[in-house]
Amino acid sequence: MSFKPVKKSRVGEGMIHIVLFLCGILSVFTTLGIVAVLIIETYEFFREVSIFEFLTDTQWTPLFADKHFGILPLVSGTFLTSFIAILVAMPIGLLSAIYLSEYASQNIRKTIKPILEILAGIPTVVYGYFALLFVTPLLQVFIPSLSGFNALGPGIVMGMMIIPMVSSLSEDAMYAVPQSLREGAYALGSSKLQVALRVVFPAAFSGIAASLLLAVSRAIGETMIVAIASGQQPRLTLNPLVAVETMTAYIVQVSLGDTPTGTIEFKTIFAVGMMLFISTLILNLLSQWLRERFREQYE
Repeated sequence: MSFKPVKKSRVGEGMIHIVLFLCGILSVFTTLGIVAVLIIETYEFFREVSIFEFLTDTQWTPLFADKHFGILPLVSGTFLTSFIAILVAMPIGLLSAIYLSEYASQNIRKTIKPILEILAGIPTVVYGYFALLFVTPLLQVFIPSLSGFNALGPGIVMGMMIIPMVSSLSEDAMYAVPQSLREGAYALGSSKLQVALRVVFPAAFSGIAASLLLAVSRAIGETMIVAIASGQQPRLTLNPLVAVETMTAYIVQVSLGDTPTGTIEFKTIFAVGMMLFISTLILNLLSQWLRERFREQYE
């Protein structure tokens, strides 16, 4: 009789293993299904449009009578808004991470960190209208030439949105640095700032770099903010004061239901989606490589 609970426990653990395995397999097959659909539909698109034209043409007008399928205007709009976002998020996120890791007391850290992470829970549609109705009019007071739809306002708001990702992941990486490294630096006469910047920061660089690249990936994949506030005017420009269109905003535009299924215009969704997928995949792989490279260096 005394062996029955042990047997039931083993059966329960076996069931848990099976359920977790099935969940893992489901996620893998879901990812493979998404990639397969992208590949198939993108292949169909490139049967009608030259890859060379897609990658080199400077006009994107698939919904007009004079059709051009150059992805460069969408890519430039995407990376312009993402670049502005990381310029906002990187200094604020890293400085807050240094403060929480090296200067804040335990009670302050437990209070401020959850409050900071609330920004990540705000719906992106709220951020979008905040950029359109508050940030852009405020910027126009200082920059009269700023268009009503532009890259600057959405970029700044996107930067505010990804601050928690940069701050939280960087702070976790810095907080995980062994205390012995700090104590050794203090024993040599280093100040707290020197310890933070010359000991802790380099030791946690893999995690910090990964957090920045993940934040860039998040910014590139953001949809609602740019769809609402950046405009839908694909142009090849680095001017943040004018309206632009990003890859995600274009996908939203075509997915509204006005474009017939099976047409070349509809297939552009998958070609743009494949470009977006490749961009974020490269950034994620680079993030993983940096994490492993610098982890080995400091171990």
